[in-house]
Amino acid sequence: MGGGGMGIPIPAGVGGGGAIVIVLIFLAIQFFGGGGSLASGLNGVGGQQAVDPGASVDLTNNGDMVEFIGAVQTDANDLWQETFQRSGKPFERAPVVLFTGSTVSGCGQASSATGPFYCPADQKVYLDTDFFQELRDRFGAPGDFAQAYVIAHEIGHHVQNQTGIEAQVRQLQQQDPSRENELSIKLELQADCLAGVWAQSVYKAGDLDPGDIEEGLKAAQAVGDDRIQAGAGMAVNPETWTHGSAAQRSQWFNTGFTSGDPAACDTFAG
Repeated sequence: MGGGGMGIPIPAGVGGGGAIVIVLIFLAIQFFGGGGSLASGLNGVGGQQAVDPGASVDLTNNGDMVEFIGAVQTDANDLWQETFQRSGKPFERAPVVLFTGSTVSGCGQASSATGPFYCPADQKVYLDTDFFQELRDRFGAPGDFAQAYVIAHEIGHHVQNQTGIEAQVRQLQQQDPSRENELSIKLELQADCLAGVWAQSVYKAGDLDPGDIEEGLKAAQAVGDDRIQAGAGMAVNPETWTHGSAAQRSQWFNTGFTSGDPAACDTFAG
């Protein structure tokens, strides 16, 4: 598929080791040198068309969900657009495409089994309308902010794509397939951290309810590779992980939230 997702299902693979090349570290630090900024809040969609419904999606039956997704999408895009502008860099806002069952993206065809994902080829986030119910029922992560974490994570992948980090990681994976999983985990944990940076901006704007951050942390833990493997009755095998453990994912989301600073999200250091 390319791009990044929430880690559902879990692809097989092998682990790797060694330090990240210095050019990638430099790129990450160079861009993530500024602090977070206040976002506009979750009170409305604004002027941006927030979601692009697929042909099989009936928006009349999902009005509240579409409005909520649109609010998060617009707010996260606002934050990163402001951050890029302070760095003197252009930013293309990331649309969200809703689908049911299956869809065709710039990265190929995907089904609901793929889970939410970001496609760097067309720079869009793809969400199956049934996923949030699965997040609540299958993964035990209910609540609006659990859903917001998922959206913010995928838009975090868009930020990585806009900075060139995503492309460099893919290139390194092709050059050294033995490090494919290791690099994938670093990329995913950085997207978790960037989601936390966005959460801090919403907190500063006064738009969070009591317990919202706990919902986000619980969602990050729920989609850890170890939790998913154990829940599927599989042996927990770190060598096959591509997104990180429950502890790692919640740790990096919390790092982004407590710091509010993208510079704290250099998961490629060390």
